[in-house]
Amino acid sequence: MSGEVAERVDPRIKYPSYKSFDEFIDVDWLKSLDGYVTERIQRRLDAAKDLAFYTGPFVMGEKAEVKPGSKMVYLSQPKGEDNYYDLDNPGAWEPAEGATEFSELMEFIATLPFKATARMLIMYDPEGRAVTAHRDHVSYDLCHEFIWFRTNLRKPFYMLNENTGEKQYVESHSAWFDSVNQFHGGDASGELAISIRVDGLFSDDFKARIPVPEYNLASAPSLWACTAR
Repeated sequence: MSGEVAERVDPRIKYPSYKSFDEFIDVDWLKSLDGYVTERIQRRLDAAKDLAFYTGPFVMGEKAEVKPGSKMVYLSQPKGEDNYYDLDNPGAWEPAEGATEFSELMEFIATLPFKATARMLIMYDPEGRAVTAHRDHVSYDLCHEFIWFRTNLRKPFYMLNENTGEKQYVESHSAWFDSVNQFHGGDASGELAISIRVDGLFSDDFKARIPVPEYNLASAPSLWACTAR
């Protein structure tokens, strides 16, 4: 199923769009973790225990693949039932085994501009298959605070304007993006593809930088991207 954008957004916003966070994070440190993260993911390739990545039901096309082949390594795990709308609630998550296995990555995550983290996970696909374009949910007044990032630039990840078909590929190592009013996905690369997402609560000082839309709060990342100078 695909859903049409049902809510208006600030007229200054243009889709597709994303906000790079490279200016706010230690990119050199992140890049230095590439071999470390890759080696530990490769160790897991024969393990069947990693859960398959599920795009959710809001995909482009009625017959689109909702489990495109990616797997997930949880760095934190839900304390109770896994509720998607709680993924930014620090009180609903606790460290998972992956936090120990990827301890050096966790040290980097601790420097990100969060006052508290919630869901943290690594997404990987050894074959680098395409990720179906999808929206995370359709709650237009819910804006999850998260950072998507990667240790290298080999994963072709994009934002998509469903009305025009225009794609904007993420060229940075990190991004925050509107996951509700636009679709996002990935092209096939044919090689091991890895990305990481950390959800939580941005620090107060960092949050003060972010423009707040008068309506459609989910559009905040794109408003920032389109109005930043």
